[in-house]
Amino acid sequence: MNLKRLEIKKNIQKAEDKNLSFRVFDLDTKHIEPYSNPHKKDHFCIIIVETGKIDLQIEEKMHHLKTGKISIIFPEQIHSISNPTEDLTGKIILFEEVLFCSDILKNELSAYNVNLSSNLNCTVLPAEEFERNNALVMNIRNIYNKPSLIKKEQARFYIKIFLLGLIESIHGQHPVLHQKTNQHLYIDFKKLLNEQFKKERTVQYYAANLNVTSKKLNETAKKHCGETAINAIHNRILIEIKRQLLFSDLSHKEIAFDLGFSSPSALNKFVRAKLKETPTELQNELAQIYNA
Repeated sequence: MNLKRLEIKKNIQKAEDKNLSFRVFDLDTKHIEPYSNPHKKDHFCIIIVETGKIDLQIEEKMHHLKTGKISIIFPEQIHSISNPTEDLTGKIILFEEVLFCSDILKNELSAYNVNLSSNLNCTVLPAEEFERNNALVMNIRNIYNKPSLIKKEQARFYIKIFLLGLIESIHGQHPVLHQKTNQHLYIDFKKLLNEQFKKERTVQYYAANLNVTSKKLNETAKKHCGETAINAIHNRILIEIKRQLLFSDLSHKEIAFDLGFSSPSALNKFVRAKLKETPTELQNELAQIYNA
């Protein structure tokens, strides 16, 4: 199957969307229609059901979302939406990874990043907590409707608060230390990746240092975050490229060597392969989104 991959930068509903790294839509039959066939995204998607029901297929698992349920779909997860009821209402939030949650699940919070994608794919909150989250969503929507430079920064923090609240909630429902899984292997992999990604880019290196086979490491990564070990490695590098292009004063040559590329052309080739654009085009795009 040739799966369609939806890109947030092409999801333009209004002129301001070109300068925003997030979108907020009403959850209704109109806005879920593009998601009815199996596809994947290059961004995160939050689905919040206020009333009514939908069926959400993520990878091999079917989730029945109804009032009070929240789903976070991770980038590259194959999914589709079906069977909406007539009384369906809620919100859809789309957002990019680079400035929102790439730093949430590292270091001191790494223990929370266990089975996270599968646990966040379908979360039910107590009514009071759901209402608190809805208040955050309303703030995010209001900013989306009337964005400004300062308000865009506020939206980043609102989304982070929303995510951290959900992570804390599911951690209480699925305690890390009581799960009989390979969580410690995954945590150790993510920790080692954050330490070595500038120098080491092979699954074999990480598997050998963790005393497991490459197959075992791939299975563990896929189970806990929905992506293979090599994709986790490449995505970690890509996040750092975006950060440096956006926040540092380094030249592309300096970024290339800092991140372990043999030459600027190797950096260019890597970005082209992943994003189908050059580092210069990516830098201009990021500057438009976050500095406009």
